[in-house]
Amino acid sequence: MFARRRSPRLETERMVLRLPTHGDFADWTSLRAESRAFLTPWEPVWHADHLSRRAFTNRVYWAGRASRGGTALPLFLIRRDGTFLGAVTLDNIRRGPAQMGTLGYWIGAPFARQGFMREAIGAVVAHAFGPMDLSRIEAACLPENAASRGVLEKAGFKYEGVAQSFLQINGRWRNHVQYASLRSDRRGRTDAR
Repeated sequence: MFARRRSPRLETERMVLRLPTHGDFADWTSLRAESRAFLTPWEPVWHADHLSRRAFTNRVYWAGRASRGGTALPLFLIRRDGTFLGAVTLDNIRRGPAQMGTLGYWIGAPFARQGFMREAIGAVVAHAFGPMDLSRIEAACLPENAASRGVLEKAGFKYEGVAQSFLQINGRWRNHVQYASLRSDRRGRTDAR
């Protein structure tokens, strides 16, 4: 008999981080639509059906498959009162000699700059370096995205350099600044808390 793997659920002081479910469609669509102008400068161009039920259903199925397969950990941020806040994904998980993954995240405009994302990243990093046994987590953002750079630095990530033409953001190939967090970081202390 096969044991069923439990869906990941991380808890912080103010939130629960969990896989998306079909029941999240209305909250996700509403927050993405409301936050579109806030998110557009920092994200790839949305497909025409980005906010459709079909696209969301595909997202839910992908999240489940990726989590079960160990290739990604896509989590929704749910405030303890049930409010949907955004998402954080540990993606491109590589095993073997690499033992690493790539962090991506977004927060809805009404919840920005309230510490939710730093709290969520802290939980994901602890889970990645603990039960997942990863050694390195990478993240990248646009150089002018001061909020994203700030949240990474406050979460203990350290600047590593610039990746030229790293991703298409808002329709253009853009350079990104790269950060990383290491399980055993010998690169010097950070004053982030």
